[in-house]
Amino acid sequence: MLGTSVMIPSLLVPAMGGSSGDKARVIQTLLFVAGINTLLQALFGTRLPAVVGGSFAYVIPVAYIIGDSSLQRINDPHERFIHTMRAIQGALIVASSIQIVLGYSQVWGLFSRFFSPLGMAPVVGLVGLGLIHRGFPTLGNCVEIGIPMLLLVIGLSQYLKHVRPFRDIPIFERFPVLICVAIVWIYSVILTASGAYSHRPSITQHNCRTDRANLISTAPWFMFPYPLQWGPPTFSAGHSFAMMSAVLVSMVESTAAYKAASRLAIATPPPAYVLSRGIGWQGIGILLDGLYGTGTGSTVSVENVGLLGLTRVGSRRVVQISAGFMIFFSTLGKFGAVFASIPFPIFAALYCVLFGLVGAVGISFLQFTNMNSMRNLIIIGLSLFLGISVPQFFNEYWTSSHHGPVHTNAGWCLKRNYFLWKEPMGNRKMNIYRISVTRAPSMFNAFLNTIFSSPATVGLIVAVILDNTLEVEKSKKDRGMPWWVKFRTFRGDNRNEEFYTLPFNLNRFFPPT
Repeated sequence: MLGTSVMIPSLLVPAMGGSSGDKARVIQTLLFVAGINTLLQALFGTRLPAVVGGSFAYVIPVAYIIGDSSLQRINDPHERFIHTMRAIQGALIVASSIQIVLGYSQVWGLFSRFFSPLGMAPVVGLVGLGLIHRGFPTLGNCVEIGIPMLLLVIGLSQYLKHVRPFRDIPIFERFPVLICVAIVWIYSVILTASGAYSHRPSITQHNCRTDRANLISTAPWFMFPYPLQWGPPTFSAGHSFAMMSAVLVSMVESTAAYKAASRLAIATPPPAYVLSRGIGWQGIGILLDGLYGTGTGSTVSVENVGLLGLTRVGSRRVVQISAGFMIFFSTLGKFGAVFASIPFPIFAALYCVLFGLVGAVGISFLQFTNMNSMRNLIIIGLSLFLGISVPQFFNEYWTSSHHGPVHTNAGWCLKRNYFLWKEPMGNRKMNIYRISVTRAPSMFNAFLNTIFSSPATVGLIVAVILDNTLEVEKSKKDRGMPWWVKFRTFRGDNRNEEFYTLPFNLNRFFPPT
């Protein structure tokens, strides 16, 4: 969760014209709101031990908003940052209504009747496997830090998990991430302080140095995020329409993450009513993102879902306490800035393990299906392949031409714009970022490019359509429906009440439907 909270502002805030101080403030706000959203979800949402935080699904529509010509005409960088943040806030506030309506109206739960173990296997798998570009490709930007981190995590969590040096406490099994991050982080601080990167290329310094962002000196000692701290939000139909695509993507990804979290926490698959309730509260979370100004929307943190399996700690209470710590420490600016100095390859090494674990959970759903059926093999094969291949095409197209394959001149248009920004790095300043926004990308383009850049969303579209149109009646047993159907309703399994009943006896006022 911390890696996402650092990486997203590091990518977006400079593009908005924000300074290192603005970046530190956005990181604090993102952590603060993530703590609130996690607490709300664990108490009143799905009640699964899942962390809710910032999502990369919102990067594409936010990039389109940043490139809006009306915003780019503002010459003062800080003023442009403020107005851009207000535009993003307005778009998030409007777009959050989609999840709120689909969740609390139970429409998403009704749609989930089309899900089967066969259809969910590639979707859950792609939530993890579809993020491969955030794994070793990022780790490889600084192999002297990333490789030791990867080997250390695997060694402690798997080979030494039964070693208990202190009073039979499974330290290496429960706390491998904390131990490994601390060791490799100190190692990277030593490399930075010794001048190992003083004469290296700028991209290497950006990925390896611990003082790359100058966040510690610019962060305030204490800051309490509050609603509308950047000023009143501004609303635009085009911006809101583009943001709705990211909200739909985050809804699909969260649904898959909930399925994975329930399996790793040894809980029953969330019934339709619980799934809708969780999506509704996630919509409230996106609304809070818009009110506070986090610069991005929320979804379930995939890395933290993987952490449930790695540490074998699936306690709801642990997640609630962690949410409290997130809220508390996010108000201590220097504390958050110190953690923000962790090089990205350290997080990437963790992602290699955690995302892979979530992908394996998705594949495990296939045990309830008949994989000797050619029908099932075709559905799984197409869903997995297209779920990885289509977003890869969209991402490569964006990298080469700076816009997605969907590039019409219809709708709300932006003008050609190029901009650079600088980020302090030690005692030097280097131009290390560049964003290009070419002519006439509309918000309609942003909508489709966001949808088809998400592996889980593409996988859901392919899997659900094929699974519900190819020999449906003849293949109920092959699809795994006899095992799955009893978990659809809240009363279908006695264990559902244990896992998903609301606290404080609230089920009397909000009975399951």
